[in-house]
Amino acid sequence: MDVVGGKWKVLILWELGVRPCRFGELRRSLPGVSEKVLTAQLRELEEDGVVRREVYDEVPPRVVYSLTEVGVSLNAALGPLGEWGREHVLSRAGA
Repeated sequence: MDVVGGKWKVLILWELGVRPCRFGELRRSLPGVSEKVLTAQLRELEEDGVVRREVYDEVPPRVVYSLTEVGVSLNAALGPLGEWGREHVLSRAGA
């Protein structure tokens, strides 16, 4: 649970499940997250072996975040939980 604990980690994983992203792309796709929090969450996910940070030797430097194999399998495991959440949010909205 520590790997996906926190407000932003699951959302980061879902975004990276769509495609690898640069930091700015991630930040724009997650409205409300601060630069400081996103940086901290990405570092923690990287330390846990879920996210890969790839730095390209260019000027200016380009950094791309993507899921590792462990991250892909974690996203697959979180899929049913996300579906459950969508069903219950929709059922509450319709009630």
